[in-house]
Amino acid sequence: MLSALLSHLEQQRDTVIRWQREMTARPALGPDNKGAGEEAKAAWLREELRALGLSDISRHDSPDERVPCGFRPNISARVPGKKRETLWIIAHMDVVPPGDDKLWHSPPHELRVDGDFLYGRGVEDNQQGMVTAMLAAEALVSRAVTPDTGLGLLFVADEETGMRHGLPYVLAKFPELISDQDLLLVPDMGNQDGSMVEVAEKGCLWLRFTVSGKQCHASTPDKGVNSLVGASACVLELESLYRIFRDKDPLFSPSWSTFVPSKKEANVENINTLPGRDVFYLDCRVLPRYHLDDVEREIRAVADATAARYGVGIEVEVVHREDAPEPTPLDAPVVRRLTRALREQRGIEPRICGVGGQTVAACLRHKKLPVAVWSTLMPNAHTPNERSRVSATIADARTVLAMLFA
Repeated sequence: MLSALLSHLEQQRDTVIRWQREMTARPALGPDNKGAGEEAKAAWLREELRALGLSDISRHDSPDERVPCGFRPNISARVPGKKRETLWIIAHMDVVPPGDDKLWHSPPHELRVDGDFLYGRGVEDNQQGMVTAMLAAEALVSRAVTPDTGLGLLFVADEETGMRHGLPYVLAKFPELISDQDLLLVPDMGNQDGSMVEVAEKGCLWLRFTVSGKQCHASTPDKGVNSLVGASACVLELESLYRIFRDKDPLFSPSWSTFVPSKKEANVENINTLPGRDVFYLDCRVLPRYHLDDVEREIRAVADATAARYGVGIEVEVVHREDAPEPTPLDAPVVRRLTRALREQRGIEPRICGVGGQTVAACLRHKKLPVAVWSTLMPNAHTPNERSRVSATIADARTVLAMLFA
């Protein structure tokens, strides 16, 4: 039975390309990224899931007046199994902006096919995960096969900008959807050979720094207070965090906590004006052994010292915070089934690890739900010319099906 399903998957190259083309053409950008949300992509997905023959399809819409439709969509669908347990594949519909279009070799929202490679914004993050789940579901339904373990598809919103309207909302408003007997797999992190199985994440802290000075003409800097100088000094002083939180953990790569200045907002529009206001952001990924309260306290001390030295005001605001959850136990059923499927179906020796990149798995672990994060990826999320492989997508679907018959 399983061998017939696996053979069926090997014939699905055109299906992978069609689904990726349809989703790439529907850029699901959240309002924080100046987009209209995920509903265009979600509406297509709901219709496609119905066309596949899935009858157990549910909506879990989160109200959000910032988008035209008034809500952020979340979708669940199931293929029943012989047992009560369900293997849930949890992927996100939203994508990040393409960035500088000049860095792309083809339009970011038009799928480009080059042999085994598919190019376009979202093809890896996280459309490959959705296509993987849909391929497994299509194989079961088209072949009228009832697996031992049921298959669940959960496609969520708002993963890229804080998750307020995505999986945390679904878990809070629909607690009966996922039981503690279910297996949870998040295909949103991985490596090229598919050996990386993520069971732990660092804590995540995003901070916004607003540096206030006094604007004036650049020819008379003595009459102003240069906020750009204060902001630049603060960025450099924040390097001290690497010395304070210097422990390493070989489970993670990199093995240390990271503190990365990232986004910078524009200040003045002309060269001959000394800026009176600068805004920059810090992305912190902190090993679980450290508490984020301690990190915030040290950052506040750096900001206060810098403000006093340069005569500026520095306000520090938390944009997003996710404390590191307890890791998934290595003997959790989802980890055992996944690693066995990788060994038996693909001849891969799994490598258990932790990561700094946050996924929806964090909110599941906070609820003491064991989850594995895994996929066969380039990886190249958020980059220009984002790409995924048709062969990797089909191989991942084979792995998922093998897990259903374990």
